[in-house]
Amino acid sequence: MDISGLIGEVNAIVWGPLMLTLILGVGIYLTAGLKALPIRELPQGFRLLWQGRKTSEDQGELSPFNALMTALSATVGTGNIAGVATAVFLGGPGAIFWMWCTALVGMATKFAEAVLAVHYREVDSAGNYVGGPMYYIRNGLGARWAWLGTTFAIFGAIAGFGIGNTVQANSVASVLESNFGLPLWVTGLVLMVLVGLVLIGGVKRIGEVAGVLVPFMAVAYLGAGLVVLVLLSEHLLDAFSLIFTHAFNPIAAQGGFAGAAVAAAIRFGVARGIFSNEAGLGSAPIAHATARTKNPVRQGMIAMLGTFIDTLIICSMTGVAIVASGVWTEGISGAELTAAAFDFALPGVGSHLVAIALAIFAFTTILGWSLYGERCVIYLFGPKATRPYRILWTLAVPVGALLHLDFVWLVADTLNAMMALPNLIALLLLSPVVFRLTREHTQGHHLDMQSDQ
Repeated sequence: MDISGLIGEVNAIVWGPLMLTLILGVGIYLTAGLKALPIRELPQGFRLLWQGRKTSEDQGELSPFNALMTALSATVGTGNIAGVATAVFLGGPGAIFWMWCTALVGMATKFAEAVLAVHYREVDSAGNYVGGPMYYIRNGLGARWAWLGTTFAIFGAIAGFGIGNTVQANSVASVLESNFGLPLWVTGLVLMVLVGLVLIGGVKRIGEVAGVLVPFMAVAYLGAGLVVLVLLSEHLLDAFSLIFTHAFNPIAAQGGFAGAAVAAAIRFGVARGIFSNEAGLGSAPIAHATARTKNPVRQGMIAMLGTFIDTLIICSMTGVAIVASGVWTEGISGAELTAAAFDFALPGVGSHLVAIALAIFAFTTILGWSLYGERCVIYLFGPKATRPYRILWTLAVPVGALLHLDFVWLVADTLNAMMALPNLIALLLLSPVVFRLTREHTQGHHLDMQSDQ
């Protein structure tokens, strides 16, 4: 058996019914335990995000706003364009429904991750604020669970090169080649130089770049997506009908679409949803641990917006456009499918818009994930490993641009699950801490808000 076949078998196991049940189950449990707070307090989360733009005297490295933008820079990437398209290609329109479900309960998961990350964060020997699953496992669960934190850090350090680096470089190189005829190696080298220039400045430079690029790219992509949906408005009712119908009923083969069972819709909808918004993966809390804040719950309320923005807004825009355009039956996948959908509504322009959006999305994702991988490496080897890691990370970009897309996606998808397992276990075991901190914050909410103004 070749390496691709072996990884494929591992992928089928780690993304099997047990993992999907665990991801959704943890999200449902946290949503219930929090009494649906992430959904109820969504407007408050946006208010806190807006307030979080201001300079704070609290301890930390990034403003709460830039902490979310850094987390979003890592989550808003190829998953929103190529990942959604792949989910529809493999699972049919019903996969979009299961992405939505994953996001709704994933908001509670992301909230809990950020609360624990800020509550259990540390200051390392270099003076950096560090946190994330490995720290809340070690500091929250004690020495006997330290091995679980180490396991997460190992998987995180390796997974970053898949989900956060080579997948991004590969997707943007492919789409720029198909749309503008740019050679793969040229895209790889340009991305390498740009990434290297930002990483020289460390976490603060990443936060500054993300704080500018992420809002711009999200608004620009949503604007283009709205134009596409308006042009496809007569097909929207049929698109939503397909999404809801085939979330619970298999869909037969048609055109270039091979057909899909309900199990495939659930599997690929949940897997691609997690790939996109990373709720439960344990990556985003690494960024939120750097926020300048004293209140873990407040940062949790800002963090949960990442899942809402990423999946329920941006991914939905992509998925509905693909189904409404009808191009999902033509047998194409990945970013090319999204480009075809946009081009259907905006001939000669749509595919170029997708290519440009993907290039910016991928660039910021590489930056955001460089922070995640770096903090995992620091946990394992100390701050001295920072420079070698950044060099290796930068050099991996052009390599990723030349790899085969299907193999890269397969590896990234598998490593996602390997990261998620230790984090999901920790979230279950530490959920009483999340519930207690949230309860204490809620009881003193008005006093707490006044003290900040």
